[in-house]
Amino acid sequence: MREHDPKREHKRAPGAPSTGEAVAGEPTTGAPERMTGSQAIVRSLEKLGVTDIFGLPGGAILPTYDPLMGSEILNHVLVRHEQGAGHAAQGYAMVTGRVGVCLATSGPGATNLVTALADANMDSVPLLAITGQVFSGFIGTDAFQEADIVGITMPVTKHSYIVSDAQDIPRVLAEAYHVASTGRPGPVLVDITKDAQQSMMDFSWPPVVDLKGYKPVVNAHHKQIKEALALLAASKKPVAYVGGGVIKSHASAELADVVRSLGIPVVTTLTARGAFPDSDPLHLGMPGMHGAVAAVLALQEADVLLTVGARFDDRVTGSLPTFAPKAKVIHIDVDPAEISKNRKADVPIVADARSALSALSREIEKLEEKPSYAPWVASVQGLKAQFPLGYTDSTDGLLEPQKVIERIGALSGPEAVYVAGVGQHQMWAAQFIQYERPHQWLNSAGLGTMGYSVPAAMGAKVGNPDRVVWAIDGDGCFQMTNQELATCAINGIPIKVAIINNSSLGMVRQWQRLFYDSRFSNTDLNTGHGTLRIPDFVKLADAYGCAGLRCEREEDIDSVIQQALEINDRPVVIDFVVSPDSMVWPMVPAGVSNDQIQIARDHTPVWDKEEEM
Repeated sequence: MREHDPKREHKRAPGAPSTGEAVAGEPTTGAPERMTGSQAIVRSLEKLGVTDIFGLPGGAILPTYDPLMGSEILNHVLVRHEQGAGHAAQGYAMVTGRVGVCLATSGPGATNLVTALADANMDSVPLLAITGQVFSGFIGTDAFQEADIVGITMPVTKHSYIVSDAQDIPRVLAEAYHVASTGRPGPVLVDITKDAQQSMMDFSWPPVVDLKGYKPVVNAHHKQIKEALALLAASKKPVAYVGGGVIKSHASAELADVVRSLGIPVVTTLTARGAFPDSDPLHLGMPGMHGAVAAVLALQEADVLLTVGARFDDRVTGSLPTFAPKAKVIHIDVDPAEISKNRKADVPIVADARSALSALSREIEKLEEKPSYAPWVASVQGLKAQFPLGYTDSTDGLLEPQKVIERIGALSGPEAVYVAGVGQHQMWAAQFIQYERPHQWLNSAGLGTMGYSVPAAMGAKVGNPDRVVWAIDGDGCFQMTNQELATCAINGIPIKVAIINNSSLGMVRQWQRLFYDSRFSNTDLNTGHGTLRIPDFVKLADAYGCAGLRCEREEDIDSVIQQALEINDRPVVIDFVVSPDSMVWPMVPAGVSNDQIQIARDHTPVWDKEEEM
């Protein structure tokens, strides 16, 4: 990774405005400049304010890699697999709030990006993927490394383009950047034929963008805001149900103003951890399948849900017909398709979360007398005290993974960035680390992509080079993308990787234990218990030019973490050998009501719903 250079700093480009206006960026002076399409790609990215790209060259994108080499602005990070480029661009976007950019060749290079694009689409991450394509005259002939990547990715991108005329390149890239970063953010793919890259064109900036029909609504309708406040004022048991849209719209401060001024309890979903501080007494924790008891049951008893940037995902709602059965719903979302999609909204508000919450805050200030929810807050805070998150000691002498993750968070603090893979370790990281600020927590929530953590942490470190960045990974996830450790070592990207090594596919094993009578079919990975270590993660780390550490004793946890925190000249990999029998609790089994939340394996619900809260 390059040393910090003030000359490389750019203002965050807002992207292109809507219909008929010119895009942001320093204008080109004088007559248009004659250049190749590939040079236009590089110049357009520079004008859009892009500074970092993750990619891997190949034949169809090779013309663009030549002028890229001469850019004094664009820092290209050469990955070892295109999926790593996509996830790194996601991690970069999630910590910076800017559009993440990745680059790949045609055919398998492009198809290797599909998982990351689908992931970004599910979690609303602004991404610009540029792929090379075979010569336009060869399209449809099954040419070498030809794939219809626009068709393949159409269901998993916000929009996609194919460009065969070099003159269209600046406009299409400006449009793509704008679409990716505005409204509900998401991934946009631009596929550019090789002849378009090689052809000459006349470059001028800024291009005029005319996106007919694409006009995201930003500001909330005043009437709907007043209706929302009236519903809140009349309620007795409101809950703010906060989703990842609050972080994407940078609305954490506005959220805090609203809920603190009214005194409303808050729950933050898996993608919203950090949107509201864990330390605030109004925060009840994460709702959903592995959510905190207080958060889950507060939603079940609420009479009004102030839903902001959340989509009523099945992992939050459980059995949808039984979710929050007493509640009327205020639903704020920038994407009109989400309103009433899963749960009917009594007060629908299509708007940017930051704008809507600001408007709601202004209306609250006008109230002569604010409502009081003191009995309700006391009740849910009582639940929080009665059912704190915890774990039992392991009985096999191996480390408790929850304690490992808890200590990583405690020793690294809220200024660090934590990136999780998918599975048990992801849930424990969401539960046992204290999240105090937005952009502190990254994970693959909607798609649940194993292999996300290491490359996403790499991208996060490029975007936030001065922060400690932890990849908290499982031994199963880690083996899917650990080749990016080579990228990190060579480019000076010193991430820290904590492998929660239970020698198994832990979450699948947990379900087999609970629902398949402990028949552990094909979940044993043999990565670290006993004398068999395949692979030996410490030796693997050394082979990749990283510092490799192992921790097997409870008394060594803090010292090993501290040792990792003191190594900043290369990546660090720690093999934490943990118990395979540790379970994620609480749990709402899939497809049942959240009323049936369990905190132990005896399947006894913690709550008698006949009791009044």
